[in-house]
Amino acid sequence: MHHTVVERELELRLILSPERSVPVPARLSYHSDDPYAVHVTFHINSEQPVHWTFSRDLLVEGVFRPCGHGDVRVWPTKSEGRSVVLMALSSPDGDALLEAPAAQVSAWLERTLRAVPPGTEGEQLGIDDALDQLLAR
Repeated sequence: MHHTVVERELELRLILSPERSVPVPARLSYHSDDPYAVHVTFHINSEQPVHWTFSRDLLVEGVFRPCGHGDVRVWPTKSEGRSVVLMALSSPDGDALLEAPAAQVSAWLERTLRAVPPGTEGEQLGIDDALDQLLAR
């Protein structure tokens, strides 16, 4: 089975206070063989990049309205007249509030939705093929 990878490099802003933020290079990744998840890699000043994985549906919904709870919350807003998506991430190592350009995130999400349309994610997992092979033995 052919798998598709949809990636996008972009610059996020790590919000430190209402008046202060710093740029954070990041990569959004989507893999059709893991169809329910999106992966975000943050390149911060450390030896290893920071990786987060969460639901694609959460990010899709978060572009339009506040959603999520617990470790990952996403919501749209305006910042200096620009449409942005905020992502609040929480882990035992700390919390982060990141701002992403809404247009770039939306365009990338549209590419993932074309690669694997909503409702067809289960077909990407190959469960039916595996069951057919198992039962054919």
